This record gives sequence, C-alpha cells and structure tokens, in this order.
Amino acid sequence: MGSKQAGALYDEADLRRADSLAREIFSDVANKWALLIIETLGDRTLRFSELRDQVEGISHKMLTQNLRMLERNGLAERTVHPTVPPRVEYTLTGPGRALRATVDLICDWTHEHLRHIESARHRFDT
Repeated sequence: MGSKQAGALYDEADLRRADSLAREIFSDVANKWALLIIETLGDRTLRFSELRDQVEGISHKMLTQNLRMLERNGLAERTVHPTVPPRVEYTLTGPGRALRATVDLICDWTHEHLRHIESARHRFDT
C-alpha cells in the first residue's frame, strides 16, 4: 500500500475531520437506540417484534431506522424467511458483536457510576 493510500485511509478514520467516514459511523452507532438494540441482540437472533418488545419505549419507526442503519454499516444481518406472513430475523455480524463488547463496557460503567451521577444531578438541580 502506497503512502497516498495510507493517508486516505487515515483521513477516513480520523474522527476529528468533519468529512471522515469514521465520524459518520460514530454518529450512527452512538445513539441510545442503536446501543440498546446492539445490547439486546447480543449473541442471539431475534425477530423484529421480539426486539421491539425487549427495547422498552422504542417506536416501530425508530426500530426500523436503526436496524437499517446497523445493516447498512454491516453490524447486523437481516434474514427474511419465505413464510406467510414473512418472518424477519436480525443478528449481529462479527463486527457488530465486537462493538457489543464496547457497549457492554458502557453499560457496566453506567451501573457502576449511577449513584454518583444521580447525586451530581441532584446537587446541580437544587
């Protein structure tokens, strides 16, 4: 790989650049619904309705948009079974499962620091 190609790849991965692909991907996956969908799917394969039931508060539209985004970015796979009505299932891909490890860390951090954050909010709001 020549240095020009390496430079182009670095530019695409530089979160500080407004036009980088990495920033676009970060923006896509760093939202509450995407994180909750990734966490919920885990190592399982779930139907759309199962996901909707398990991600409390998500609308049909939001779930659809986020699943499409995850599929577009190669983080989730959609399988349509030829039944009547069609049965649609979702599962994380290898990169999606790798991202889930990071999502798990964020969830662990949230649980660990929840009391501190609640206290800080209480002090700030009074």
